[in-house]
Formats: sequence, C-alpha cells, structure tokens
Amino acid sequence: MDSEKVIKRDNEYVLHTYGRNPVVLEKGHGLYAEGPEGQKYLDFTSGIGVNSLGYCDLTWAEAVSEQAHKLQHTSNLYYTAPCGKLAKKLCKRTGMSKVFFGNSGAEANEGAIKAARKYSFDHYGKGRDTIITLVNSFHGRTIATLTATGQEVFHQYFGPFNDGFQYVPAGDINSLTELVDRHTCAILLELVQGEGGVMALDPEYVQAVRALCDEKDLILIVDEVQTGVGRTGTFLCCEHYNLKPDLVTLAKGLGGGLPIGAVLMNEKVAEGMGPGSHGSTFGGNPVVCAGANVVVDRMDAAFLSNVNERAVQLRTGLAKLPRVKSLSGIGLMVGIDFLEGIQAADVLAACREKGLLVLTAKTRLRLLPPLTLTAHDVDMALEILGEVLTGMQPKTVEETA
Repeated sequence: MDSEKVIKRDNEYVLHTYGRNPVVLEKGHGLYAEGPEGQKYLDFTSGIGVNSLGYCDLTWAEAVSEQAHKLQHTSNLYYTAPCGKLAKKLCKRTGMSKVFFGNSGAEANEGAIKAARKYSFDHYGKGRDTIITLVNSFHGRTIATLTATGQEVFHQYFGPFNDGFQYVPAGDINSLTELVDRHTCAILLELVQGEGGVMALDPEYVQAVRALCDEKDLILIVDEVQTGVGRTGTFLCCEHYNLKPDLVTLAKGLGGGLPIGAVLMNEKVAEGMGPGSHGSTFGGNPVVCAGANVVVDRMDAAFLSNVNERAVQLRTGLAKLPRVKSLSGIGLMVGIDFLEGIQAADVLAACREKGLLVLTAKTRLRLLPPLTLTAHDVDMALEILGEVLTGMQPKTVEETA
C-alpha cells in the first residue's frame, strides 16, 4: 500500500464530506498506529472515542473473529446469544430495564426520541411531542438529530427540518422552566458537550433538570454517545452527577471499533415500545455484540481506576504546559483552551508532524485517548505537546482572520 496512491484514489471516488488529515493508516496495536511507509503515530483520538481498548486488542479481536466464523448475521427475527448477553450486562451495570440496539450514535438518539414521544402519546395523547435540547449540543447527522442539535451552523442546506424541537442555553434552569409547556415531552442533554467544545454541565443544573422532569412527567434523555463506557472514569458519566435518567444513549466506545448504538430505557419508557414500534436490520449484530461484550467485561474497578489515574496525570501535565489557558471535560475526555493567538488547528497539525494524533472541538484541542493508555503513553503525549507549544508563536488578529 502506497500513501500517495491511497489518498489519490480516495479523493477521486469517495464523497468529499470529510476534512481528512494527509495521513494513511495501515495497521495498529494498542495506542500506536502505523502508515504504509513505516510512519508511527501515538493516537490520542481513538477513532473519535471509538477504540476504547486501543487498536486490535487481542481478546477483542479473537472474540470478533470467533463469532464471524460461526454466524455473522441473522436479523432480529431470531435470537442470538451475544445480543442478549450484552443487553443483560448493560442493564445490570446501569440499572436500566431494557436495551434497543442500533448501529450508531445518531440511530441511538433517533430511537430515544421515538421512545420519549411514544411514552408521551400513550399517557397524554397527540400534541405533546416537543423535545428541548441545549444550545451548543450535538446529537447526530440524520435530519431529526441534526434538528435536535443546538448549533445553528448545522441547520443549513438540508431543510425543511423537523418540527418538535426547542433550544435553551446550558445552565439556565429558569429559561428551561419557562420553555416547558403542554407540548413538551422530553429534555435531551449531553452531560459533557463534546463537539460543542468539551464543556461539562454544572451538577446543580443537572439535578434541577431531573427535578423539573419529575414534576412535569417529562422524559429525561441523556446522550452518552461520547461520554459513556468508561470515557469519564465511570461506566456512565451519569454516575458523576448521581443522575438517573429515563433514557441513555450509547455508541462510540461500546463496540471497541465496530459500529453499534444502544438505547437504554427504564421500565416506564420500555413498556410502551412493543413489536413494530422500532427496528434495525443490523441492530444487535452478533459479531459487533461479541466485541462489545469484551469491552464491557473489561470495565472493572481496576480498569476504571487506571482511567482516573491517567486522567489526573494527563490533566496535571497539560496544565503546566506553555500557552495552555484552561482545561475542560471530565476524565479522559479533555478539552484544551489556549492563550490568545494559538489556534487549535495549528497545534493539531504540528502534533501530527511529530507523530501525535489529536482532535479539535470548536476552538479547543480535544483529546480522547484509548482507555488502555499507560503512564508512559501520557508522558510521551505531554512531551510532544510541550515541544509543539514551546515552539509556537502566537498569531495576530490579522493572521487569524
């Protein structure tokens, strides 16, 4: 495989909807990926939070391979063991009642939207179907989840958008309370707004939202597509907030590298979702679920303890680096805000040249390393970031315009 040939072919035949880095990846193990010509990268992106166990974890790969050799797909007209095992583990782990499996975070959020509206219709009739989301949120790229996304930049080109969504600023419980009316059926939150700049919600605000939902019998949906499955140091980010939502959506890190989405429901919501109310051809695929079972099994106390220790090490080290103004996020979901004149995109490009892969989220640099990282991996990333930031000269307003 030749990098130049791969990039040229991709540019010719793949739809140009991604701002790709000029990097071709051929193989990987642990936190390291390699290119065709031997380039080696320390990956602090984990496929945007997907490769929770790093590249090609042996136990994960063996489970996926073994299942693929037995049964790769059958549809939801029949039962398979990996699907049921994963559902049981997720329910026991989270205290939820039932799980619906799809293929992505957007699909999971679509399922949650439908389940919330179904509950409201069953109990209150037609017309109580509006879902309130937060300004700066991101919930997916389907038409409904784009509409649910509280960022105007995404509300272009593809209209008309769906009715039934309203937006309030994060943290403003008074505005939220005033917006709730007889048409409201649910409130949808990200506890850490990932694409919105890695911004965590205030715990008091979150508890106030839960109380409002209880008072008005609204369904509280928590989008944990990026925060869930150990990313913040607990299995669900909800645990940091002592929060019991009615619906939780998972995706990204749950599959360990294969596409999966999951909607976890409490009993009162689940009881309304009978046969025909929702579906997915590939949802609960046995190969994907076999890999996800390995991921969930790995998330024991010792594993999560390492996640928290490495998060403290990483954040402590980042705070000491030059040009760093502040940090955001929770656990190993890290946002870095720089001093004026330092652009996150420039830091990303410079890190890439030195063999460190990172992400951006709005004006911040974003780090989502595999949850299996070691103290040495953190030290290596801090060393590269330190070199990059030390050598950077702040840009003037004219240069950034």
